[in-house]
Amino acid sequence: MTTKDTAEPGVRAAFAAQLQAMTAHDTVALGALLGEEMTLTHMGGHVQPRAEWLGEMGRGLFVYHDIDVESVTVEVAGRTAHLVGRTRTDATVYGARSTWPLQLAQDYRRAGDRWLVSRSVATTW
Repeated sequence: MTTKDTAEPGVRAAFAAQLQAMTAHDTVALGALLGEEMTLTHMGGHVQPRAEWLGEMGRGLFVYHDIDVESVTVEVAGRTAHLVGRTRTDATVYGARSTWPLQLAQDYRRAGDRWLVSRSVATTW
């Protein structure tokens, strides 16, 4: 059984690794942190499948220059978790560069000894 004391650090580490992979433009490392079923809901409401997002990152349509974490909260429920991370994200999206106060609300599922993102919803805060 997964306890909050042991699971929460793992979820936080998975989130930190995700942000690192995003700013390193490493779609292989990022893909390994995302479940096959993962979707990203963008600020405008578009729901994008994992493979499409990674492909657009690989083609330079999403370039994450810097991500400063403001806060992270984690709730663990057995083999699932919910994380809300508030960041200041400097990114170029479809050619437009800006720094957004970005909130990522993410659902995770336990896969062996790893936590994988199954759903991510991006909004501003």
